[in-house]
Amino acid sequence: MVFFLIPVYNEEKNIPGLFKDLSGVLPDEEKFFLFSDDGSSDGSKEAIANYFSNLNYKIIGGNLNKGPGKAFNDGFNWIIKSSTSDKDIVVTLEADCTSDLSILPRMIALNRFGYSLVLASVYARGGAFEKTSFFRKTISTLANLLFRLKYDVKVLTLSSFYRCYNLTLLKNIQKRYTNQIIEESGFICMPEILLKAIQCGAKIIEVPVTLYSSKSLGNSKMKIIKTTFAYLRFLVTFKMHQSTKPNDQSFS
Repeated sequence: MVFFLIPVYNEEKNIPGLFKDLSGVLPDEEKFFLFSDDGSSDGSKEAIANYFSNLNYKIIGGNLNKGPGKAFNDGFNWIIKSSTSDKDIVVTLEADCTSDLSILPRMIALNRFGYSLVLASVYARGGAFEKTSFFRKTISTLANLLFRLKYDVKVLTLSSFYRCYNLTLLKNIQKRYTNQIIEESGFICMPEILLKAIQCGAKIIEVPVTLYSSKSLGNSKMKIIKTTFAYLRFLVTFKMHQSTKPNDQSFS
């Protein structure tokens, strides 16, 4: 089974495009689409129910906006409880249609080949931003550099939602961190779970991707200044523990 975990916050305008992208993806795989709603106040949930009604899907989440970290954590926990095989794969991606699903078969194949975490990376050789502001790209580059220097992280992308996780890796993170796969509520949750995966001995590889920001309808949910301060706070407060075994961080 391939579980798709998609956090949603006021993405009503993007749901038709997301359905178009996902409805034909991985045609030979058994798929389940889990939408973790983060307190959407528009018609996101109704749009999901309308478009995905003929597919295997579920919407979880409450009425309060608590951030993508909470949405991801709830989704991971739901999948771990619902999965019937440790061979299951969890694909996480944005709801705004910016993820290039043409690389997903390669990501799935690498996961099954032995890489427990596969990252779609705009920074890997061959990856690119379709368009982004100079300020946002500079902040992202500096934040990634600081993380790599402090925590000896060799992968290039830290914050992308678009990833493939081996279910066993998620269970190991949950066990090691006392049932808290993700504790951070904001966008810093992606570097957090990456560092935890490294601590659990994850074998990691990056696949180049182009971020198609022009496909997204509506405003970005990321608040640059708030997220920047969250990164700085996390750099100071997060404590790395001794790994249980060496990790293998790779490039592609």
